[in-house]
This record gives sequence, structure tokens and C-alpha cells, in this order.
Amino acid sequence: MTLAHIAQMFAVDGRLVTVHPTGSGNVNDTYQAIFRTTFDEHRIIIQRINRHVFRRPEVIMENLRRITAHVHAKLAREADVADRIWQLPAIVPCRDGRDWYVTEDGEFWRALTLIDSARAYNTAQTAEHAYEVGCVLGQFHRLLSDFDPSQVTHPLPGFHVTPAYLATYDLVRQQPGARALLRGSVEAQRLETFIEERRAFANCLQQAFDAGRLQMRMIHGDPKVNNILIDDYTAKGTAIIDLDTVSPGLIHYDFGDALRSIGNPAGEEVEKLSLVDFDLDLCEGFCRGYIKFAGECLTDEDRSLLYESVRLIAFELGLRFFTDYLDGNRYFKVRFPEQNLNRARVQFRLCEIIEARERAIREILRRC
Repeated sequence: MTLAHIAQMFAVDGRLVTVHPTGSGNVNDTYQAIFRTTFDEHRIIIQRINRHVFRRPEVIMENLRRITAHVHAKLAREADVADRIWQLPAIVPCRDGRDWYVTEDGEFWRALTLIDSARAYNTAQTAEHAYEVGCVLGQFHRLLSDFDPSQVTHPLPGFHVTPAYLATYDLVRQQPGARALLRGSVEAQRLETFIEERRAFANCLQQAFDAGRLQMRMIHGDPKVNNILIDDYTAKGTAIIDLDTVSPGLIHYDFGDALRSIGNPAGEEVEKLSLVDFDLDLCEGFCRGYIKFAGECLTDEDRSLLYESVRLIAFELGLRFFTDYLDGNRYFKVRFPEQNLNRARVQFRLCEIIEARERAIREILRRC
């Protein structure tokens, strides 16, 4: 079945002109479809959901409808006093009224509105950009602070629970294929040692939650800088996208993941570890923006663990990349067999730098 046929299953006015790939996500396949009439043009995003990762994609769509309805209603009520036009994608239904389309061979497709005149960047461009990313994530957390997490089904049980990833890693590395990769690579052995040295730290947020110091809220799950849209004309943050992983969780994982991706301008795919860094100016910009909008929702306990969150998420993502490498690259898309190994190297190096700059990061958080 062609992309053109799939695009035309969704309720969009006009004749389809083109469908072309867009975005750089590691999980779903994303395309932009353009429709034209004699007097206007409509653009939508269509995505093929990775059913290996999201085994129940209909759950994603049910969650998405509830979450966007809540946020859109709240944004409408606050529009007159807002400092900008805040946006969030909406579901584009199929022509038969359903929220998704399934092909004869079982592929699961959905369509979303395109937020136009805005773009995402793979890295933070300036401290002002980092500030706007912080504003968007803080606003997202604020908007969902009164949403009941029990209304959604977790799309990925265990997602962003670092001790669970560590347990998976322990199982995977006992497999014959993983043992062979470890025996054959000095670098893989170095990463194995890195993990062992931080094993006790992996439980810091979960222990705080178990002790009642932190509470379960709605989180985005993947708030990297390239999921934050910046308005082309005002340079203000306008929306957060890629909502498949929105779920109940600890907001620290969102805060840490966003700051991790912003603080390292070299990105996740850099091959030279000497280029990996954690920029304190970008860190401060992000933290100021985040606290401006989410500050009213944060408890003293929440604030006390914000540094741990950025250190932990760099460790967690490196652990996930390394586990996937040892497991045959089953989760993250790769272009070559060692790509996840390199991604893990980058995150673990970033974790080391964050550890070395702990005092400076804590001081930034204190000032914000």
C-alpha cells in the first residue's frame, strides 16, 4: 500500500500533492502530507507507529485524545491572558471517523495537525533558545498538573524507571550474544565498568518516590530539544510534540532529559567524545524558563532532586542505548551495528561531565 493511499484515508480537504519524510525520530516513521484546493493548502503529519515499541498503539491514541482535550480546553480559557499563542497538535481523524488507520498487513497509521511557522532544532542554539525550551516544558507540566493520571493507560510500562532498565540490562548481558560482544570490545567492557560504578545511584528517584517524597504526575516522557517547537517569527517556544510517551511518571525524568539534551550542543550522535560538553549558560537559560512556568507546581522535595535528575537521565539513556546494543539493536533505529554503542559512550561521557559540574549546576538551580 502506497503512502499516497494511506494519506488519503484521513479527513483533509483537497487533492494530495505529495508525501515526504520529515523529522529524525528514533522510533516512528514520520511524513508530511500536503493537500491543495483551488484556494488554499493543508499540511498534516502522518506517522506509522512502531508496533515493536508500542505494542498497543490504540492505547496511545486514546491517551492522546484525553490529554489534548484537557490541554486545548485549558489553553482556550487562558488565551486572553497568555504571553503568546500556545499550541499543541490535534488528532486528524480518518474519513470514517476513527482516530487511526490500519492497513491490510497490520501497519498502524495516525495523522496529526501540523504546527506551521515553527520549527524544532536538534541542539540548543543560544541561551535564549534554551530559556524558551524551558518555558515550553514548564508550561506543559503546569497545564497537566491538574490532570488525573489514572485517566490514561501507561503506553510503555516501566518507561523512565531507571532501576527497571538496570534489571533489564542485567538480564540482557547474560545472553550469549551479549557476552560475545563484551568479550570482543574493550570499549564495551569500559562501559560495563562505568555502569557498575553507578549502580547504587540508579535508584535515587525511585527511592524518593517510595518514601513519599515525590508524587506521580503527568510527564511527556521524551522532552528533548528537538521535540520543542520555536515560532519562526517571535522566537518564542510554542509547542511540545511527539506525545506518544505522555504518561504518569516523575517530572524529574522530563526535567533531566530536557536539560541533558540542551546542555550538550554536540548531540547524541557525535563520534568524538572530546566534543561532548555540558554548557552551563544553556543550563541556566533552560532552568529559568522552566521554573517561570512550572515553579508553582514544584514542592521543596521536587526542587531538592533536580540536579540528580539530569545526572540520572544521562546515565539512564546511556544504559538503554548500551542494553539495546548488547541485545542486537531491537529498540532504537540504527544505521550501523555499533551506533547504539556510540550513543551510550556519548551519554556516559555527558554523565561524567555533569558529575564534575555538580556544584555549579546546584548553584544555578538555587538562583532560579
